[in-house]
Amino acid sequence: MTIGKWHAPRHAQGLSLIELMIAIAIGMVIVGALLALFLNVTRANNEMAKMNRQIENGRFAIQLLQDDLVHAGFWGDFVPRFEDRNVSAPDDMPNAIPDPCKAPGTWVAADRNNLIGIPVQADVGACATVTNQQADTDVLVVRHAEPSAGTACGGEVCFQASQCNAEINATPPQSFVLASSGHVLHKKNCSPAVLPVSSGDIAVTRKFISSIYYIRDYSVAVGDGIPTLMRSEFAGGEHQAAQPLIEGIEGFRIEYGIDNLGKNGAAVSYVGAVNRGDGIPDTFVNSAGLNCISAANCAAANVVAVRIHVLARSSEITPGYTDTKVYTLGSAGSMGPFNDGFKRHVFTTTVRLVNPSGRRETP
Repeated sequence: MTIGKWHAPRHAQGLSLIELMIAIAIGMVIVGALLALFLNVTRANNEMAKMNRQIENGRFAIQLLQDDLVHAGFWGDFVPRFEDRNVSAPDDMPNAIPDPCKAPGTWVAADRNNLIGIPVQADVGACATVTNQQADTDVLVVRHAEPSAGTACGGEVCFQASQCNAEINATPPQSFVLASSGHVLHKKNCSPAVLPVSSGDIAVTRKFISSIYYIRDYSVAVGDGIPTLMRSEFAGGEHQAAQPLIEGIEGFRIEYGIDNLGKNGAAVSYVGAVNRGDGIPDTFVNSAGLNCISAANCAAANVVAVRIHVLARSSEITPGYTDTKVYTLGSAGSMGPFNDGFKRHVFTTTVRLVNPSGRRETP
């Protein structure tokens, strides 16, 4: 009998050291590629988020300013005499840029005429609410009466316009009240023989709105380097401390559309040859050109449009990026290059001042 050879079982063979090193190397390459992809996607998402915030902040700033400006010069049914074509010798022409922070208790008739007749301005003098203003930026003041009408002022400075001929044609005229008390003017149906009449004939009272916009060079703490759009509102008889609105607004320049020619091409005149313009801006000037030297020479009283330029800056630096651009903000000038790692974008819009321009329109 033949005995067959016995074969020992074959042992399973593992990876050699060289094979293991090759596998590890390939794995590291794959992990490295995945890590690079993850970092690139994360970086792109971060840049997209920063860009979205920048665009949102710029558009929000433009929209906020536009919403306020469309109400500039709204005084209910009141028309200043210097804008009334039926008045050949008005006595209420603005003669100086008003101080928006002057105490109402010290206002005289000229101050009230200036506040009413110049609903937007660039000069705030030494107003204490404008602090740490960003260099090379403008200030914008917007004034109007609150659109909603009421009958009580509640201790605030309020505006009331008379519709009663006996008051309007009085000497001196009692066509409006701008104060914290004394709002007793009347509607059209008042009778001169029985003035004052019942409270049901009292003209509506509207809260006086005044807002100061500017750019502060920090957001939360002095020196944090985050430029921020600020607003100071008028309440309790004075402009309150400015409050931060939108971070990252680095540039703020304003151009003012001046209506200095009538439909016939003649210069605007408030005395004699009545020419109240046509409501269309004939030229745009920057803040330096928005002056009011006298009642006969007051460009600020002829503003019918405002062009806003806002330069929005990203919230964080972009690694590897250097901003070498020059940003043009209309005739108000340019900004840059900044030579830093922040990305920027200019937002611009032109707002028609519906109330002043509408009163000047001609058929």
